[in-house]
Amino acid sequence: MWVETAGTGAFMVILAMAVVTLATRWGGVFVMSWIPIGYRVKQFIQAMSGSVLIALLAPLAVTGDHGARLALLATAIVMLALKRPLPAIAAGILVAALFRQL
Repeated sequence: MWVETAGTGAFMVILAMAVVTLATRWGGVFVMSWIPIGYRVKQFIQAMSGSVLIALLAPLAVTGDHGARLALLATAIVMLALKRPLPAIAAGILVAALFRQL
């Protein structure tokens, strides 16, 4: 599909993406309003977030360069040591930046 980006074309693409994003977010809230949050649903939601993270990181670990792999390793080590996501993410970014700078 080809969309002309001159004139209003870019605006229409941004508007379409915004509508789809809002529909999926509000649709998820609407659907979950009908589902009682019990123990099994809570476990499913918690497991799903980890599954999505693994699905995003596994291809990077396999096909990424050495900087990406070192960043993943540094993130995993800091996360296991501190059990805090923000310092782990910062460590991964720092390691990737330093490796690629050198």
